[in-house]
Amino acid sequence: MEYLREPNMELTENIDMEKIRNAANTGQVLCAKPLVYEKGVGLHFNLGGFKAVMPVNETAFSPADVTVKEAAIITRVNKNVCFVVSDIKNTATGTVIYLSRKEVQKKAYNNYVAKLQPGDVIPCCVTHVDSFGVFCDIGCGITALMPIDFMSVSRINSPADRFYAGQNIFACVKNVDENGRIVLTHKELLGTWLENAQLFKRQSVATGIVRSIEEYGIFIELMPNLAGLAESCDGVKIGDAVNVYIKSILPEKMKVKLVIISKAENSMPSKEIEYFITEGHIDFWRYSTDSGIKNIYTDFT
Repeated sequence: MEYLREPNMELTENIDMEKIRNAANTGQVLCAKPLVYEKGVGLHFNLGGFKAVMPVNETAFSPADVTVKEAAIITRVNKNVCFVVSDIKNTATGTVIYLSRKEVQKKAYNNYVAKLQPGDVIPCCVTHVDSFGVFCDIGCGITALMPIDFMSVSRINSPADRFYAGQNIFACVKNVDENGRIVLTHKELLGTWLENAQLFKRQSVATGIVRSIEEYGIFIELMPNLAGLAESCDGVKIGDAVNVYIKSILPEKMKVKLVIISKAENSMPSKEIEYFITEGHIDFWRYSTDSGIKNIYTDFT
């Protein structure tokens, strides 16, 4: 059973008290944006015009029972947060609704996340881009890390070259650590060398991104899992979009030889990702061609 990611959830903060009470009785998952964080208290919401509070110890679930950091709670302010209504109390100052994100995440973890196995392909949403990788919401705000080395075969200088916050993507479960946290990989969904190379023709023109400049040439990314080597060219830098002429495609060497024609400042390739796999399970994935010198693969078993 798949669970929605928080950024993709429909906001339900403008519901009336009757629906709030019904949600409390049925365990319906709601979603709203907290207005402010109060130190030592928790997140404050306006739910249907009523004051709602999510106590600190109800802001997140950890399978290893790790205490949630205050900084992590603060980052939820003005962002989608899912929850169930745990209690409704009438006080001297008015009605107060108590919320729990922890209960939603606990259910999502037990029914979905804990059952994921290495090789499972899942949808997720990028929530934060860091220098070493990206964090992804895999369900109800439960996050998983995708390290930079697992993003694509074509090497990038920063995860921001590949992803942005709020981006809906697919990923593959790489492994599960001792604390139950998921590590994701991405490159296996982007096609083998041959699958990518077949999208291009020899003696044609394509657009790519300069990823590396070496003494012996310039590596141009044609696809996230396919790069070619161009002859040295003055006036280009890493990150530039360039038009290239494809001199040759050599499956036996897994090489694409290119010539840079010009910069392509007005035709940057889309950051939306083209997938070869978007569902199911992978036991073994081999990037290399049968005759390739390098043997690049991932064994999930």
